[in-house]
Amino acid sequence: MFEPTEANQAIETGETLIPEMEAAPSSISRNRGVIRAAGILAIGNVASRVLGLAREMVKANLFGASGLLSAYETAALVPNSLFELMIGGMVNSALVPVFSDYATGSKERQAELWGLVSSVLSVASVVMLLIIGLVELFTPQVAWVIGAVNFTDITLTDVSIHLMRLATPAVFFLSLSSVFTGVLFALKRFTLPAFAGAIFNGTIVVVALLRPQEISSLVWGMLLGAVLQAALQLPALRDARLRWQFNWQHPAIRRILWLYAPIVAGIAINQLVVALSYNLATRTGDESLTYMRYATTLYQFPLGLVVTALSIATLPTLSQQAGQQLDQFKRTLADGIRLVIALIMPAAAGLFALATPIITLLFQHGQFQPADTTRTALVLQVYLFGLPFAAVDQMLVFASYARKDTWRPAIVGVISIIIYSLIALALLPFLGLLSLMVADAVKHMVHTALMLFWLQRRIGSLRRLGITNALWRAAAAALLTGALAYAAAHLLMDHTPATTAGKLMVVIIAGGVGVASYVALARLFRLSEIQALARLWPGKK
Repeated sequence: MFEPTEANQAIETGETLIPEMEAAPSSISRNRGVIRAAGILAIGNVASRVLGLAREMVKANLFGASGLLSAYETAALVPNSLFELMIGGMVNSALVPVFSDYATGSKERQAELWGLVSSVLSVASVVMLLIIGLVELFTPQVAWVIGAVNFTDITLTDVSIHLMRLATPAVFFLSLSSVFTGVLFALKRFTLPAFAGAIFNGTIVVVALLRPQEISSLVWGMLLGAVLQAALQLPALRDARLRWQFNWQHPAIRRILWLYAPIVAGIAINQLVVALSYNLATRTGDESLTYMRYATTLYQFPLGLVVTALSIATLPTLSQQAGQQLDQFKRTLADGIRLVIALIMPAAAGLFALATPIITLLFQHGQFQPADTTRTALVLQVYLFGLPFAAVDQMLVFASYARKDTWRPAIVGVISIIIYSLIALALLPFLGLLSLMVADAVKHMVHTALMLFWLQRRIGSLRRLGITNALWRAAAAALLTGALAYAAAHLLMDHTPATTAGKLMVVIIAGGVGVASYVALARLFRLSEIQALARLWPGKK
């Protein structure tokens, strides 16, 4: 729902050439701790993404691509945006690096950790309650900003305002959960926070099915899911010594705020642009927001599975290496980028090739019609042009966070968001809803290019660490894989019944063709990151 990207082998100089790609995975293989953590987070992300898909499937079945569901989406945007603005963006950019300094420091600093966490929780609670009160008071004005007044059916505006007031308190519990997540990541206790998103999505599914005729059931599920998400992590904090401590002058809090200041500025602008995109989308039709949401769920699946898991698991290691181990830092970052490229390229190609069969299988039932499938598939395919850039970009942003550099990502974010806004507004009269997807892809391309440029100015070139070779080999293999998967899917669609079993068969067989062909092509093209995956897990040599 809310959504983040991210071994330890020293090299003589930052310019040391890796003569063969086969040498690269050995350094990843030795970083067992990061891989195990990434594995745990990947499992949690799989559970969260699967339940997220289940949530969207339930929404599609109960409410289709209706304007009523669009009213819910505008209402849900408010707590999501507030959470991301106040706490969500702080976790990886400020909380984990600062908490890690205490958790891995001297015994005296370790003893101070819980006092710091108590202060953060106390200050965050007061701030969240004040903000929630303001939103409840000025809900109609907030609804105007995000475009809830643009619905052609004016009753949808009233529904959106009502749901918005009901949903906003969820941000309080989501914020508590994120602080818990930050300290647990710093302590390298990944298991319970890895499944917080799964609890959230699963709760929405259950509550919606209990009250299938009421759109408010989605909001009640959000509220209960936020509470359970925080409660889930409490057992991992059993040794915590937490107390009310409203010490906003704590030096570490000032440091957190200093690190987060540029991030919050960037997020604030980003959320304004999200509000702009919602506003523009509602002008292209009452159903447009639902097409965006369904496509975004599929778009974000590989990001959560591959990039978020690896980046969060790598962040503590990068944070430790950022100071005096620059060569190891660069090697860890390059290893992560190569692995992300090797995994995200076939995911993007596969989603593009199988967009229609996947959406047909997942969403085309109940109130969701074939025309909705066609429109959602097109939206997804345009989004996907930016997916590889978004994946690499997350790795670069997390590397900057690890170096306590939050200003450059924020400045880059502002630049890319301005570009997004200009492109979206310019293309809206010609492309309608698709103008937002085109602008999003360009935004990711610009952000990645600028982050890579500025990061290399700080740490030196990454050119000799095998990234370019991995990119071209993965891209070639992915393009061929996508073509084979597309051909297989369309051949099967012509010879299978239009039943759930038939739709499932198309996706499984065509997807299997894609996976098998990519593995074979990875071997043919000597894409060693894929070949080495089996050696990365515990017990493998």
